[in-house]
Amino acid sequence: MDENKRAILIANMTENLPTLRKKLGVSQEELSSVLGVNRSTIAAIENHKRTMTWNMFLALLLVFTKNEETNKLLNVMDIYTDEFNEFIKHVEEEKEN
Repeated sequence: MDENKRAILIANMTENLPTLRKKLGVSQEELSSVLGVNRSTIAAIENHKRTMTWNMFLALLLVFTKNEETNKLLNVMDIYTDEFNEFIKHVEEEKEN
């Protein structure tokens, strides 16, 4: 997956992070604890003062896919896209071969 496509996914996650977090029912503090970062990191990302890393995107994706409420929203918000799903499948297939 090229950098431009990653940047789009990260931008979509950043834009929707407050909504996803609230739908999950967790505070910035609680989410930061799960991710192993400071609360200020989550706040800075939500306020567009810090750019989300790819690793942070993947960690958040894992958290939000494990919750039925937020998982449903990921495709609608163009965060877990069909293209990203194909990318993940391709990586898994390469590991098997």
